[in-house]
Amino acid sequence: MVNLLLTLLAGGIVGYAFYKMKVPGGLMIGAVIGVAAINILFGAAYMPSETKTVTLIIAGAFIGGTVEKSDLKRLPYIAKPTIVMLVTFLVLNLVTGTIIYWIGPLDLVTSLMSAVPGGISDTPIIAAVMGADAPKVAVMQIVRQVLGIGIFPSMIMAYHSRKKTVESDDRREAFTGKREKSKTKSWAAFAATMVVAIIFGVAGKYSGLPAGAFVFSIISVLILKLTFDFAYLPRWAKQGAQVLSGAYIGSSIMMADILDMRYLLLPILVIVIGYAANCFITGKIISKMHGITEKEAMLITTPAGASDMALISSDMGVQNTDIVVMQIIRAVVVMTFFPQIISLICTFFK
Repeated sequence: MVNLLLTLLAGGIVGYAFYKMKVPGGLMIGAVIGVAAINILFGAAYMPSETKTVTLIIAGAFIGGTVEKSDLKRLPYIAKPTIVMLVTFLVLNLVTGTIIYWIGPLDLVTSLMSAVPGGISDTPIIAAVMGADAPKVAVMQIVRQVLGIGIFPSMIMAYHSRKKTVESDDRREAFTGKREKSKTKSWAAFAATMVVAIIFGVAGKYSGLPAGAFVFSIISVLILKLTFDFAYLPRWAKQGAQVLSGAYIGSSIMMADILDMRYLLLPILVIVIGYAANCFITGKIISKMHGITEKEAMLITTPAGASDMALISSDMGVQNTDIVVMQIIRAVVVMTFFPQIISLICTFFK
């Protein structure tokens, strides 16, 4: 119990410090560093195995609750570019992960999960459930998140500022209306959400489905939200799950894992090149096929979170709300189905 409290304290303090410094994914990254430090220095870190299930249930409930009824109204207009986005992300995931597996020391499931365009805090914990090397997946996901938030938007702006030709005016008009967010934010809705997520999350855990707790939690809360509009998860609950996720990963890190990080330089380079190529190439394809500006299309294929993209696109002078909707759809679909596909591939090649 003392070690557990020490672990949570270290993860919470360092995670909060990173969060206040506005580090992308700071809560989880800080918790990983803080807990790994006390584990390496004192061997005192401890997190129970049930932490994985708790974290997955909360994270799944949060993702399921982000979808709004108004988002469904936009589906007929964004269906084609969304399909292109998801297919290219899946191909990128499988190709990049396979290359990482061929050139590096990582096993297949770790390589493929490292390239998943999902949540920075959700993906490593799902990877741990699937038997992957969670600390290495976390490092690769941190790189992808930094790319999506800190580098790609600047690259897109620089690219478009240097273009001599102006994009034609026959692009379809961007949807600039506000998303109609649910106003149901009560303790009763929070309690209902957690009860549904826990019941179905536990059922998912024993379903035999890879990351079943996560998948069942997403789907059950999504149905609750869209059917009754009575699903709500406060941001602090998601933030708590990020700290728990980071603490769990950090508690498994030893000095040997730190030394092994030097072998990740080449895989990280593959991730950078792969996502950069996808951003520009797929962005151009979506722009030409579906009549939206290249800047908007490239932001759609940027691997950042929906809330991050809402702020980033606004700062770049882009008011197309569909970008945020498509990023939410990406989060739901990627985190629900990509791990299942990866699990099938790894089972086949065993």
